[in-house]
Amino acid sequence: MADFDRNVLEFYQLSDPFPTEWPAEKDAASENSDSERELEIKKQKMNRRKSRYQALERAVSNRSSVIQGSEKSVNGVSNLVQKDEPDPLGASDSVVKTLKQLGVPIMDDSRLRNRFLLSSTSFSPALFLSQMHANADTQSLLDGLDVLSKSIDQKSASLKVLVESNFERFVRAKATIDNVYKEMKYRGAEPPSPARARAHSRHASKGSFRNSSGGAALGASPNPLVSPSSDSRKKNALVKESDYGVMGIKTPLLDVSAKAEDVWGPALRGREKEENLKSVSVSLDQYKEYVEASSNIADSIKRKDYEALVEEYGRARKFADEARKLIKDLGVTPPSESQTYQILLAARMWYDVEEQIQLFKREVWRKLTSLHGVSKTQTMAGQPQDQHMELIGLLLELGVEDNPIWVWLLSRYDYLKVKISSASDRSKVEIEVLRRRLANAEKPSPQVVTSHFRNLGRQAVASKPSGLDSPDVIELWEKMLAFLSSLLSMQGILGEVVEFWQTVESFIDGKAQKSLPTGYNGESRDHHRLSQQGTVDLQKGTIELVEMIRASVFEFFAGAPPEDVSLLFSPLPPSPGTPLSAGLSPQNGRDPRFNFDANNLPPPSPRRGESWEKFAFWPPTSNSVSGVHYLSKMLVLVGSGASEMASLAPLSQGDVKQLEMLKTLVGASRERCVTALCAAWNKDAENIKYVEDWKRTKEMGDVTRMPSTFASFEGALLSGMQKILYISEAMTKPGAGDIVLPPPTKLLQMVRSQYVTTLYKALSGMVENAERAVQKADDEWTADLDAPIRAGNERASLSVSVGTVDAGDRNVRMLLTLGNLQALRSQVVPSLNSQFENAFSVKLTDESKTIRDVLGQIDARLFQTYTRPAVEKLRQIIRAGLADPNWAPARPTEVKPYVYEALLSLVLVHTQVSTTAPSLTSQVLSYLLEQTSKELLETLRSRARFDLGALMQATLDVEFVAQTLSQYTTEKASTLQGEVYSMLDAKTDNAARARLQDELPGMREVLKKLRERSRTEFACFKRPRRGQTASNNSNNHNPAALERTATG
Repeated sequence: MADFDRNVLEFYQLSDPFPTEWPAEKDAASENSDSERELEIKKQKMNRRKSRYQALERAVSNRSSVIQGSEKSVNGVSNLVQKDEPDPLGASDSVVKTLKQLGVPIMDDSRLRNRFLLSSTSFSPALFLSQMHANADTQSLLDGLDVLSKSIDQKSASLKVLVESNFERFVRAKATIDNVYKEMKYRGAEPPSPARARAHSRHASKGSFRNSSGGAALGASPNPLVSPSSDSRKKNALVKESDYGVMGIKTPLLDVSAKAEDVWGPALRGREKEENLKSVSVSLDQYKEYVEASSNIADSIKRKDYEALVEEYGRARKFADEARKLIKDLGVTPPSESQTYQILLAARMWYDVEEQIQLFKREVWRKLTSLHGVSKTQTMAGQPQDQHMELIGLLLELGVEDNPIWVWLLSRYDYLKVKISSASDRSKVEIEVLRRRLANAEKPSPQVVTSHFRNLGRQAVASKPSGLDSPDVIELWEKMLAFLSSLLSMQGILGEVVEFWQTVESFIDGKAQKSLPTGYNGESRDHHRLSQQGTVDLQKGTIELVEMIRASVFEFFAGAPPEDVSLLFSPLPPSPGTPLSAGLSPQNGRDPRFNFDANNLPPPSPRRGESWEKFAFWPPTSNSVSGVHYLSKMLVLVGSGASEMASLAPLSQGDVKQLEMLKTLVGASRERCVTALCAAWNKDAENIKYVEDWKRTKEMGDVTRMPSTFASFEGALLSGMQKILYISEAMTKPGAGDIVLPPPTKLLQMVRSQYVTTLYKALSGMVENAERAVQKADDEWTADLDAPIRAGNERASLSVSVGTVDAGDRNVRMLLTLGNLQALRSQVVPSLNSQFENAFSVKLTDESKTIRDVLGQIDARLFQTYTRPAVEKLRQIIRAGLADPNWAPARPTEVKPYVYEALLSLVLVHTQVSTTAPSLTSQVLSYLLEQTSKELLETLRSRARFDLGALMQATLDVEFVAQTLSQYTTEKASTLQGEVYSMLDAKTDNAARARLQDELPGMREVLKKLRERSRTEFACFKRPRRGQTASNNSNNHNPAALERTATG
């Protein structure tokens, strides 16, 4: 243990550095010390009375503070014990060190260590010898005894020297005290000689003091000094004959008293008046409480000291009852003067008190019924939370005819009923006003609507809901969410209804009344019980409040948008807790858009055939992403609120109809939300094509931001739709599964079909983007669609970024779209299918196959559209070259120009593909090589015969193309080339065939030279290095490409 910890333990006399409870020995020690201190104080007081040497005794007693080892710490705890000391038997220089070596845990327990230290009062000789000298023999113990004896003798000699050296000081102090006493007693005269002389000693001094004082008191011997008349100087001596020094001033005091009697005597001799005043004073003193009762009650009301008020009022009622009893007992007997005083004072007192109490009761009733408007924040800040119980208890103490419990519960019910109705109606009208203004505003373009979808790929939906839609739409969503939260959350109106029923239930069960008083003589005990009819009415009232909340929410989701907004023209209804001055404020905390303005009336809702026009809970022009985000939160409130309402006893214990209505509320709200969301989802899927901005992603250079944005869009909708269908966040409360039922198959099928439909529409839009004719001015794809939501400097920087491509080129758009389709087939769509299956616990077996087929067809069609111009050009070049009459010389030494022309056209294609979508380079050129081989086969097959020159030229042309494009050779291309050679062999004679074998070495040399000369022109077809090949293969490998190539 560290020195610091050890010092702490020693200072506080603890054994454990982290005690869990107060040590019992501390209490015992404190009690003992207190008792010892009290005894010491009493002893000192007795000594103070008995001894004249109090100062000397106190000085001697305080002498211990000078002795080493007896000082006290700041907190008064003695510190007599040293931390360590040598062995008193001389065996060791350190007791602590020796005990540590023997394994005794003295460092952890200061009390145990003190039992081994001789300087401690708790020193145990037996324990010391049993531990320190457990193995000592007789001789060593005898030696230790000698050492201990010498040490004692040495300390005794030191003490003796100390006493001898200070003895003269004690003697001089004693003589000084005696001289002072004699001077005070004998006033400088010589004391009488003692009867007999005694030797000087401390006992003799005490004896002489007793004898002198006692003799003087008893008058044992005549002493002329004692008499005041013998010597005028002795009149102030401290003896009995001189009244202990006050005889000198007694005569002047008597003279002054006589003169005062002469002056003030006549003024004080009004005996009759004195008696009358005395009689009145006695009566007032006797009935003082009667007189003070009214003022005490007024003062208690002013100070709001209700405990004192109840006490004073009870005392006043007691006085009034006593006076009534006195009048009844007297009957016709006339009362005495005292009894008359009592009756008159009691009547006057009771009139004043009752008048004050009645006024106070009316004020308490007003506070009790208007207490509901006080917010929880004000309640917690300034007053107790159960203030109504305090007011009810006060009324019961004062005594009332009406039951304050019933009155408060009834007023609470009325308050909640008005609050539900006013808050619901007002919020719905304000929501409808915002909805109408939004519907009549200018409809945003598809580019602006879809620009919000790009935010999904940058950050999560929940982290920044403000970027999901336009500010006006988000504002309306937030207002709807706030409306439902104020109704259905436990911090809103539903929480107040639940709290109201819990209060009612506590009064019905009699738990809340346990803390309430019974009043004066138990007169308020009848108010503690609610009647049977009252209990039934309160249960029905709770059900009515729940039904009002349910009907309001059901109308909001299932009903059409309200047509009547006349409530907007009326002022806001004041709540019971609203001060009257608040209604006079010009602003009154209200949005100016909801103020009545005859020149700016809310326009009627337009009828354009939009899907959102029949939904009161859907903001016009809202997209599906913001819709699914907020609707999922709304349905959590609906589900949890319905579960809370169903758990209330009046509903859960038999009201089956109301429970079914709550189930209908959840089911209808969910169905309407899914219907509205699917319509918006379908529309957004049609417009998702406008997300395409033809800018490459930073992660994958051969695809645009479209696949990732589409994946985020679909993923957000699937995740939110799962929350809407299952409302899993509302299932935490026990019994919620009986109210929030699983989604019906109809809704699941609706979401399933809508998901597949959105995929088809998104894919169609992507193809439309690629094939659509480019507008010359302000192209809808090339325009920076992020401009409405970005700063100008960011837009400028993006316009020259490396991700920008030439979107005006149709081939470039088709290549990027092909890359996007590859990403969709390989990554996005399988991931979305898995998410759908996991979210809704279904298998998309047929849908997945259909989606794959559609993707394959779209990909193959777009691929054919892109390669068709190149294939047509190759066909024209090959047919024109082979139709040349000079195509086959007698002995060919080079390939024909049409071969170079065809390869150069492929170079252009390679350049475009490799710079736009590198992952498609191998697929496109492999397909074009297949088509070139196929066209060579078809064109050469049209010739009837091949002589040696034609055979050699055809072989050179075909082989040169095959070797130049060997990197892109596929199985199909190799098969076609083999068919060319087989066809050439079939259309020649044996002589040409034999001569060709002789010419083959020369033809190889010619091909080698031709390859060397054309290496620069066709360097793009060169096979890359191994490391580069591996990288390209890892980036470009895609099974879907092989499938598409085979399809093509």
